[in-house]
Amino acid sequence: MTLFRQLYALLFSLFILVIATTGYVQFTETQDFLRKQMESDLNNASHSLGLMLAPALESGDNATAETLVNVIFEGGYYQQVILTWNVDGHQQVWENKLVIEGVPQWFIALDLFDIISNRSTITSGWLQLAELEITAHPGFGYHELWRILSNMIILFSILFLFAIIIARYGLGWILKPLHEISVHAKHIAQRQFGPEMALPKTEELKELVTAFNSMSSQLKLIFDSLDEEVTALRKKNLMDHVSGLPNRQYMMGRLGAWVSEPNSGAFFLVKMDWLDEVHHKFGFEVRDETIRILAEALQQELTQISDSVICRIAAYEFSFMLADVDHEKIATYLQTLVRTINQEVAKAGCNPNEGFAIGIAQRHSDMTVSDILSQADNALQQAIQAHKVYHWFESDTKQLYTREQWRDELNTAITSDKFQFRWQEVRLNNDAGILQREIYCQLQLQGKTVHAGQFMPYIELLSLGSLLDRCLINSVATRGIVDKLSESVAINLTHQSLSDVQFHQWLADFLKKQKNPHNIAFDIPEAGVYSNPDACQALCKIIRDAGASFGIDHFGRQFGSMSYLQTLRPMYVKLDQSFAYYDESQHNSELCRALINVAKGLNINVIVTGIQELTQLQRFESLHTQAYQGFISPPQDIKED
Repeated sequence: MTLFRQLYALLFSLFILVIATTGYVQFTETQDFLRKQMESDLNNASHSLGLMLAPALESGDNATAETLVNVIFEGGYYQQVILTWNVDGHQQVWENKLVIEGVPQWFIALDLFDIISNRSTITSGWLQLAELEITAHPGFGYHELWRILSNMIILFSILFLFAIIIARYGLGWILKPLHEISVHAKHIAQRQFGPEMALPKTEELKELVTAFNSMSSQLKLIFDSLDEEVTALRKKNLMDHVSGLPNRQYMMGRLGAWVSEPNSGAFFLVKMDWLDEVHHKFGFEVRDETIRILAEALQQELTQISDSVICRIAAYEFSFMLADVDHEKIATYLQTLVRTINQEVAKAGCNPNEGFAIGIAQRHSDMTVSDILSQADNALQQAIQAHKVYHWFESDTKQLYTREQWRDELNTAITSDKFQFRWQEVRLNNDAGILQREIYCQLQLQGKTVHAGQFMPYIELLSLGSLLDRCLINSVATRGIVDKLSESVAINLTHQSLSDVQFHQWLADFLKKQKNPHNIAFDIPEAGVYSNPDACQALCKIIRDAGASFGIDHFGRQFGSMSYLQTLRPMYVKLDQSFAYYDESQHNSELCRALINVAKGLNINVIVTGIQELTQLQRFESLHTQAYQGFISPPQDIKED
């Protein structure tokens, strides 16, 4: 029971006790007063009637005597009158039935008034004429007592209702600071640190509120310092301090994650010897400033073409990784890259199309990190030897479809729900069971299995992300995949769905119709959170309110603050696969530990992804994560009934 209800109950108990005591005292005093009044009236009536009857009895006028008694008796205040003549023993009896109007019978049955009677002798001098006995009628007492009791109950009821209202609002106002402290404490327990509470007027609560405000600010400072530690470690370990771009170590981790999944795209190696010429002409300070300006230009221009990973991997070497893009997009990216470099070359006073070379390796299936780096380096060397701006090792694999053909095939697949599903286990550490199963989709086209990595670039390119997500989510539900398992099923959302308001509304309606929404989880890419935080927050609220769950995929991949975790409050985060491919240096362990501590500090489960071998998993034992995922437990076909 809450403190409010306890105080409420205590005040009502005291109020009822006071009312009951007051009512009892008032009732007994009124009852005693009415009894005395009836006794007094009875004595007066007996004395008066005796005086009036004496002359008539003395003269033997019985008719007059009876008339006098009738006059008194008809007043209705007496239940019985008995007159006995002593001369001849004749007795006359007058009686009223015990009928009391306006008073409930159960009240009369309580016998609150005893029988009150008075017996007297009528005399004339020393001569005894008759005996007179009068019994009072209790109707007056019951009537008056019921009237007073009814009025008292009505008055007390009004006072009781008034007291309830006053107590409710009064206690609410008095206990408002305690309620705010309770809410604030719950938020602190959930690692949500809002503005400080205002100090209440109640002296006893001021110190408590001050202590809570201090504790909240201290905890917020701790989590902010963890966020700052992650940022500092990223800059220290994964950033090139001159250009502000990711370094070679970051690039190697991203490459490892890229090749571990079915995907498409290209990898560029760029050598810029013209920067060495700038160094010789103007010194290292001008060279470093030129590199910084060049990096900003590359990020600004190339981001408009496609999302990519741009790294400075050596003094005059840069790398560019494009995932989920087709041949046409790669060509457009290359043209923009050459144009941007030439602009900066011209600003430095060097000749355009000279002093730099680009090697391009287009990814195809079954390529390893070594294959991609070797192919890109060979292309770079050929471009240098041939004095060309670039050399492109294109994949010998023939394009399965043109862009328009992909549009037709994907639209048909989405409309007809031709997707096939597989799932991969997300296992709890120490063989404690399965946390969830992540869903993967694929298509059968021309008798061949087409993985998501092959058609997803065209899904994004053709803006079919929301339609695909609707199809897959609905298909997973209608095929009964959600209801088959006790653990949740994780479904990846595309970037387009995150910002699509119509998809948000559709998902809200869909989840309301589900019997087991708690068995559905959604993986939201971290890049989407940074690109459109407001839309992601709205989508996460819809998911949470419906009883489903969500997590952040590729956690730690982006360079930015982790403060979004406090806003979105995901149930879990999936550590980016690149962390599974970093070498085992102390700096990398510190970065992983800091990222994991940020999530764990907010009571968010941490799932390590990209685990291929048991030795990789053992590296994370000291970091105390909750679960892991990877080809150590490969995807499996879903057997549909």
